Amino acid sequence: MRAFVLKEPGVVGYVDVPEPRLTPYGAILRPVAVAPCSSDVHTVFGGGSRKAPNLVLGHECVAEVLEVGELVEEFRPGEIVAVPAITPNWRDRGIQEHNFKHASAPFSGHQLGRSQPGVFAEKFLIPDADTTLAKIPASLSLEQALMCVDVVTTGFTGAENANIKFGDTVVVMGIGPIGLMAVAGAAHLGAARILAVGSRPVCVECAYDFGASEVLSYKNGDLVQQVMERTDGLGADSVIICGGNDETFAQAIDMVRYGIGTVSNVNYFGGTGNLPFPKFSGGRGMAGKTIHTELAEGGRVRIERMLSMVKYGRIHPERLVTHHLTGLDKIEEALYLMKEKPADLIKVMVTI
Repeated sequence: MRAFVLKEPGVVGYVDVPEPRLTPYGAILRPVAVAPCSSDVHTVFGGGSRKAPNLVLGHECVAEVLEVGELVEEFRPGEIVAVPAITPNWRDRGIQEHNFKHASAPFSGHQLGRSQPGVFAEKFLIPDADTTLAKIPASLSLEQALMCVDVVTTGFTGAENANIKFGDTVVVMGIGPIGLMAVAGAAHLGAARILAVGSRPVCVECAYDFGASEVLSYKNGDLVQQVMERTDGLGADSVIICGGNDETFAQAIDMVRYGIGTVSNVNYFGGTGNLPFPKFSGGRGMAGKTIHTELAEGGRVRIERMLSMVKYGRIHPERLVTHHLTGLDKIEEALYLMKEKPADLIKVMVTI
């Protein structure tokens, strides 16, 4: 079976791998549409923990069910389903402690393309179909469904953990696909004023479409100063980090309000070492600023809720798909598009 794999750090390619073996609660699926994301770029080029040889990559997918195990009750061969990027093992003991993303080990909920073969293959296995796969409303397009499995849920996770109240001022740092969905999520949660941070024109235009009040750019001066000037020196009620480097983490703490401000991070910070914590704006440890760091919400119910947001016209994530390719052999090209980020790119979808 042909698959797109990580051969070794920084080296990808197509190889033959064993076909997946069906499990009693599981399903074997064929990808219909996939999307490489920045996490795949980090996995390939960014170091991190050691990966298995010839690890099949990919975790954003809409797929056709080919086979189901004898204990699967709600899915049948031929169905087109959304495959969540985050797939917790709902039978882990830690799930009962509400530790959905790290139940058995750090990042145990992020299995596809990490601790188990991903979706960039002719076939792949989901070990627990009924608790993982999501039903897609008939009215949704492939683009809409595909964006829900990772991009929408991750951006909304950032907004949900930002403690947004009606009338708040919210800063969204980074307006790639995740940040754009954080903008949309913040708007739905009641933010009155959303200051998005980014500079690529295609993303700036989209940020306004999704609810940004104003888009700030580092090209126009210090970002912290820009936010403080616009909030009469108080700072933002919430800051959602969806992109940037280590300095971005410190800037978020600098620009959020004392006493009641919240920083919500869904960004991946590569490498090792420590993230900076500014002593002064951190009140030397006593500023009363809350910091949340989260992996995206996943699982069947979560993704079906995201799909409902699309079905009823609350969000339009298909706008994020700016590039289309066709064929399994185009996944490598799509991965490099996400790495190089040409000016007109937000997300690329590969139809298989």
